[in-house]
Parts: sequence; C-alpha cells; structure tokens
Amino acid sequence: MFYALYFHIGETEKKCFIEEIPDETMVIGKYRTQLWDKQMGSFLQATPGLGMHVEIKDPDTKIILSRQYGSDGRFTFTSHTPGEHQICLHSNSTKMAIFAGGKLRVHLDIQVGEHTNNYPEIAAKDKLTELQLRARQLLDQVEQIQKEQNYQQYREERFRMTSESTNQHVLWCSIAQTLILIVTGIWQLKHLKSFFEAKKLV
Repeated sequence: MFYALYFHIGETEKKCFIEEIPDETMVIGKYRTQLWDKQMGSFLQATPGLGMHVEIKDPDTKIILSRQYGSDGRFTFTSHTPGEHQICLHSNSTKMAIFAGGKLRVHLDIQVGEHTNNYPEIAAKDKLTELQLRARQLLDQVEQIQKEQNYQQYREERFRMTSESTNQHVLWCSIAQTLILIVTGIWQLKHLKSFFEAKKLV
C-alpha cells in the first residue's frame, strides 16, 4: 500500500498533525511502523509487540478518539464540528525494552471525505454497473464539494467577525488616545498658565 508520508519519532515523542475538515465528514487514517535495528543498520519491516496510541481532538480541543492500536493500524472518525482537527500519535515504547533509546519510522496516510470510500467493494456489494458506480462517485464528489464550500463560508464568516472586532478595537483605541492627548494638552496649558501667573508674567 502507498502511504502519503512518513516521519520518525523517539521513545517518548508525540507527533501531531493538523487537518482542516468540514463537518459531518468521515476521515480514515492508516499507518505502519518500522523499528530501527542498530545491528542491521536499517528499519525492520515488521514490529511485533509495538503499539501506537492515537488521539484526535476537534476544533474545541474535545477528544473525539483516544485508543491504543497495534504496530499497523487503521483509525476512523467522523467530524461533527468544522475546523482544524488535531491528530496525534505516539508509541507504547516505554513498555518495550527493545525500543529503549531507539527511533521509529511511522508511515501515515489520511483520507478525507469521498476518498474514504472503497468503490470496488461498494460496486461488488450493491452489484452496480460501471455507469452506476461512476454516478455514485460523482454524487459523493458533489456532496464533498458542497461540504467544502460550506466550510469555506464558515471560515469567511469567522474571519469577517474577527476583522470587525479588530477594527472596533482599533477605533476605540484611537478615540482613547485622542482623548488622552486632548486632556494632556489642556492640563499642560493650565499648568503653564498657572506657572506664568505665579511668576507674574501674565
């Protein structure tokens, strides 16, 4: 299987990724681990006994998935809040003496929306013709595009609200600074007048 990326982690290290996901969207993650073998000077193809802990938080930092998996695994979740989801992985290396002080290579692939569908399996299960399957794929793509558009509108709305709030703060700060300058100027004038009067110059 092809994996989109791989990364290295240490014994107690946690690696997190941010994925922007529309609401009501399925996400499937697949990973495979390889342990570094010092004697062979390469990564082992299999890592029996090693596990990975997967934790996923929604944009409100609420944990929606926290589970221990094996050395190779597949995790699935559905988003219910649009925005940035945090996907974190770390190993159970502290339970493995063989991994002490070593490093681990993790291959990871994350699929979102219609990419999570296994269309050959769907075609076989529902006995769809090639044309029907293609129509199903197009409908799923249209649905995902609609979700993406809704999410972009949601982001634009939040950005607009943030911009308006920032503009209001800037306006009130400018007004406050102007008032402070006016009050300071009036006070300085009164102080100078009192000074000159005391010196009988006025």
